[in-house]
Parts: sequence; C-alpha cells; structure tokens
Amino acid sequence: MESIVFFEKIVIDPPRAKIYQRLGFKKRTTQIPVNQRKETDGFIDEAVSIISLQGSLLRTPIDKNDGKKIFLAGNLIFDSKKLSSFLSDCEEAALMGATAGNSIMEAIKEKTNQDNLAVAVVYDATASEIVDAGLDWIMGYLNQQVRRERKTLLPRRFSAGYADFDLKNQKIIYQKLQMEKIGVTITDEFILLPEKSVTAVSGIYG
Repeated sequence: MESIVFFEKIVIDPPRAKIYQRLGFKKRTTQIPVNQRKETDGFIDEAVSIISLQGSLLRTPIDKNDGKKIFLAGNLIFDSKKLSSFLSDCEEAALMGATAGNSIMEAIKEKTNQDNLAVAVVYDATASEIVDAGLDWIMGYLNQQVRRERKTLLPRRFSAGYADFDLKNQKIIYQKLQMEKIGVTITDEFILLPEKSVTAVSGIYG
C-alpha cells in the first residue's frame, strides 16, 4: 500500500460555466446582462481568494471483489454491489478527498447574516464547484502517475451515499485519508465539516 499524498494548496481556475449553471443560468437560454455578469464574476473571484483548497489521496490494492463486497488491503471492506460493479476490472482503489476550507464557510455565514444573500449564494456555488474541481485535479495528478506505470485510472468516481454505497463508508474513507490533517472533521451522521468537503473512490486497472 502506498502512503497518503497530501495536497496542502491546490490552485485551479474557477469553473465559471459550472458555477453559473449551479446559480441557475442556462448557457443557451439565459441572457445575462453585462453588468450582472461583471458583478457575479467579481463575487466569484472574491470567493476564490477566500477558499483554501486542499486534498489527500491514497492508492490501495484490491485483494478481492466478489461482486457484492470490495476487500481492500488492511482489512478494509466496502459492502456495495454498485461499487463492486464499478470497480469490477480494477486492481487498485483510489481514495480521495478535498476541502474548500473553513474560511469560505465563515464568509458565507457572514454575508448571510448581513442579508447580503446575492453574494452568499455566489460564494456557496463557487465553493461547491471548486471543491468538486479539486477532486478532478487530484484525479489528473493520479492519472499522470498511473500512465507512467502503463495503467489506467477510471474516468469517473463513486461517492459514499450514492446508490447502495452507504454514507457510513465516508467515515472509513475519511479516516484512511487522515483528513483531519487538512482541517476536516466528521459528524456522528457521517457528514464532513467544513461543509464544502468531499470524498470519493475511483479505480485503477492495467
């Protein structure tokens, strides 16, 4: 099993198209006035300056996949038919996590308390899309590694809470990734804090 890789500062361009889509703007049908777009872009840039995007990554061998459960190194078991199917051809699992940090959540709260909801909503959408893009960045980093090994990383990822992959598995992923080292905690209900924090699983074959 390889050691955990921590990414203390991930720098990416904000995915503006996805942010606008999350805000309810439809690319082909919504005409945004120039002044409104300029103002919104400014709020997005403000949010990006507040966000502290960090992450962690762990590659771990798949010892067995019986179609119902995934048996990983270190006596780690994921009970999920859907995940088993997703990783059916894989020799390794890739666990990954990312967080936008606590400062952006405090900024959203502050804007909300000031009744500046327009800014709070843009901050919230930006943080959501940035943290998801952080996982894309981590997958890109991993893809470069596995290609050198003549292996292939699945282009998609699978998250706890989806289909039959119970949300309680998020605690296992959280612990394996040692996400407390990047400022993330987890509740008794398996929710990550700060809120704009995510985990996922992908697979490697070849």
